[in-house]
Amino acid sequence: MSDWLSTFKYNPIKPLLESGHETIIYFTERDLLDGKVDSVDYLWNLPEVQKIVKKQANDGSWPPKIKADASFGVKYSLIETWKQLRILIQQYEMNNTHFSIQKAAEFIFSCQTEEGDIRGILANQYAPYYTGAIMYLLIKAGYENDPRIDKGFKWLLEMRQDDGGWVIGSPGMIGLTDLTRAEINDLTSNKNRKTARAFDKSKPFSAAGTGMVLRAFSVHPTYKKSETVLTAARLLKAKFFKKDNWSSYQHPDNWIRFQYPFWWTNLVSAMDSLSLIGFSKDDEDVEKALNWFIDHQEPDGLWKTSYSKIHKFQNNQKTFNSRLWVTLAICRIFKRFYLL
Repeated sequence: MSDWLSTFKYNPIKPLLESGHETIIYFTERDLLDGKVDSVDYLWNLPEVQKIVKKQANDGSWPPKIKADASFGVKYSLIETWKQLRILIQQYEMNNTHFSIQKAAEFIFSCQTEEGDIRGILANQYAPYYTGAIMYLLIKAGYENDPRIDKGFKWLLEMRQDDGGWVIGSPGMIGLTDLTRAEINDLTSNKNRKTARAFDKSKPFSAAGTGMVLRAFSVHPTYKKSETVLTAARLLKAKFFKKDNWSSYQHPDNWIRFQYPFWWTNLVSAMDSLSLIGFSKDDEDVEKALNWFIDHQEPDGLWKTSYSKIHKFQNNQKTFNSRLWVTLAICRIFKRFYLL
């Protein structure tokens, strides 16, 4: 048994292989057992994948489920496209050899501004955390050498706070200190509101926002090695299990509520980035997180999707499928750290 597997109280491989989930079994055999498997593109023809692909619009986006009036500036088609790409790219590893991914990427790049960010989720306001999360998928899909990705990275680096991290929300609105909730909602939803540039870079970073941005850096072969990224990653890991500096997703229990594919920052998504960036398992914060996973593995060999007191955990078939994906992600993380 590999060293990384021997750290667990229960064998996670057995329930993954016995899950009956074709894609989970494939990645378990390939990524965890180093087995010989068919080319990954055979997964792209599975019915659940084709069902998503068939709903793609001609412009490369996926039609939103929400309809808004003409004054609304949020690009729901961008949000829906990101949601679907999370599944296609992160779960099924589709890449830019597939026409559907090519079309989707061009749609997303059409939402990139001259400054470099991917804009529209907060209407005309900046959203570095979403820009990073979207770029993460594009890089995984094979766009790491695209000049538009490099442009996005340069913009992200300009949007850092003085401490080296990023905020959640728009950094251009931080200096607008007397806004009411209604005014904030208007700024981030009204297409007629200009981009706010009231920066206050002295404000501390947000772990939630920084974790989402770091995903993009963690999968880029060059940028992930920079001291800038290491600085931000050190900030992130120092906040494990602690309150965020910002009101959004501030409660410490947000660290132990998991999703796969990744959305918000949590212990699994953050540790995934740290393992890709190259941190050692002997790092104090990393070791603390690894031990948490070991201590909280369930007797069936899997992990729950939530150990949070503020988020309800329901044990049903949908949750079981999510537990399989979360467990696969955790195992990949352990294997990376133990092979470094």
